[in-house]
Amino acid sequence: MKIGGATFIKSVAESREFYVSDKPLVAVVGKSNVGKSSLINMLANNRKLARTSDTPGRTRLINYFSFGEFVLADLPGYGFAKVSKEEKAKWASLMEDFLRTQDIKLLILLTDIRHDPTADDLMMIKYLYHYAIPFIPVATKADKLPKTRIKPNLYAIASKLGVGAGNMLAASAADGTGKEDILAAVEKAIHIGV
Repeated sequence: MKIGGATFIKSVAESREFYVSDKPLVAVVGKSNVGKSSLINMLANNRKLARTSDTPGRTRLINYFSFGEFVLADLPGYGFAKVSKEEKAKWASLMEDFLRTQDIKLLILLTDIRHDPTADDLMMIKYLYHYAIPFIPVATKADKLPKTRIKPNLYAIASKLGVGAGNMLAASAADGTGKEDILAAVEKAIHIGV
């Protein structure tokens, strides 16, 4: 699958504003600062499509992008401590409404390859199974590890998430690792039943 000309559609803060399209919906989710925006930019071949920041918790809205054949939703990062309890509750409600009501063809669940999954990552996996949302687990920032550590870390993360090690992908926005595998998974997901 080749992506060209991906564009920003809109940002939403409430479930009544969710974007509706006849195109398949793919979503990206992960804890704050895991590299969601960087991964989206890598998939889009556009470093400036999704705003990246060194400050965790910058994505506070659901941002929608047109990727030609599908719409991609960038969900707010979870697990960021430096926001109020009210803000966290608002994000959690928005996320649950999204997962519960939207026809998501594939969700890309991001974790950091350098760290064990968090309690929030494990909660997200439970949501995905509960709502029967197809997903692929992707471990980001693979360029930050020596190549000899990538497979062992993938296996360890897969084990903690309770997913098959062969289903876990490594990715790096810095060098493009995993891009083709992720896009192949998206292409397969959006064409199932077509």
